[in-house]
Amino acid sequence: MALVGARPERFPFLGDLRGRAAAVVLGCLICQLALGYGYVFSPLASMILADFGWTRTEYFAVRVPQLIAMSVASPILGFVIVRTGAQRTLLLSAVLIGVTYLLLARIQSLTHLYLLLMLSSLAIVGLGDISVGQLVTNWVERRRGLALGLVYSGSNLAGFLLVPWWVGIARAHDWRAAFVTMGAGALLVIVPAVLVLARDRAVDRDATELATGRIGDESDMGLKQAVRTRTFWILAGSLFSFFFYFVGLIDHMVLFLTDAGMPIERATAFFSRALAFGLVSKIVLGAIADYIPEKTAILLDHGLLTASSLVLLLLPNDPLIWIFVATYGFSTAARDVVYPLIINRCFGERYMAEVYGALMLALPGGSLGAIFAAQVHDRLGSYDLAFSVFAAMNLVVFATLFLVRDERA
Repeated sequence: MALVGARPERFPFLGDLRGRAAAVVLGCLICQLALGYGYVFSPLASMILADFGWTRTEYFAVRVPQLIAMSVASPILGFVIVRTGAQRTLLLSAVLIGVTYLLLARIQSLTHLYLLLMLSSLAIVGLGDISVGQLVTNWVERRRGLALGLVYSGSNLAGFLLVPWWVGIARAHDWRAAFVTMGAGALLVIVPAVLVLARDRAVDRDATELATGRIGDESDMGLKQAVRTRTFWILAGSLFSFFFYFVGLIDHMVLFLTDAGMPIERATAFFSRALAFGLVSKIVLGAIADYIPEKTAILLDHGLLTASSLVLLLLPNDPLIWIFVATYGFSTAARDVVYPLIINRCFGERYMAEVYGALMLALPGGSLGAIFAAQVHDRLGSYDLAFSVFAAMNLVVFATLFLVRDERA
């Protein structure tokens, strides 16, 4: 009797990215579009500041309560998701961000702006890296890097395609109309995507797995164990520095370029192109990360990040701005992919959301970076000192990442 071998798998390069898992990845990608909403505040800054007469420091200081709220919510969210799944969190967050942006279109004071952006920050956490990262980790093992890259490209896709559109609406009508469009988009697109596509894996598991909702093995480290390791604190420090640089620059990039005499349309175009490089980087580095060690992936990413901050010191030189846009856009976006992977590698898969949520307590670094850059500009009339500090911090962090290791060993 002839032995019949297993049927060859079609498109083996896709790994687990097929069927229900592919649908979940698509749903998570659509959820991540909401993270691109934050990119609109820099291009719209000049219009909003002109209407209200706020200083740059007052406007960008909103990052403080916003990112503090996000950092406090992140470990709580991670704890809940590990034990209850992600879909309900995603659904509530999608509704919340839609309503929040509809209300942002009606703000009349700085207090209104601060309160609503704090509320939106909770929605961003719910739709962000922790929840979709855990959902993808549950569904995809083979080609996980590619899956995470595809999912996390959603924020850059919104930044590249939607931010110029929203800015166009603001120029044709006003910035309030842009916020109305954003809020309606969340309710009409993201909410249905969560309901139809972003299912928890536990729904399709047997009774034992449904009760625990867990993956991984017994060697995986929970948060209590992880915080006792050097790798946890190295990653926490690197995230603080990353957000200090990333948010500080994302908030001031368009203003920096227009201060140098560049028309706002061209400055916005460079801004969106940086986000477009991020769209490519998440997919490319995610695919590459499936074939190289996770530590190599994070060193590659932070090496490019450090290079971008050094090139920034020489701007706005026209030929160099393309090098900056490429390295900054690629590295800041790819960070979303390499951190879940390195957390899985160093601490295991089971408690990824819990450990990642605790690491995201570093988020206030972003608000400090934005305020620091604003204060430097308000006092000195330029961003030179702020950009030098960004470069120095990136160099130090890059060196410490060589000490990261698998703590389960």
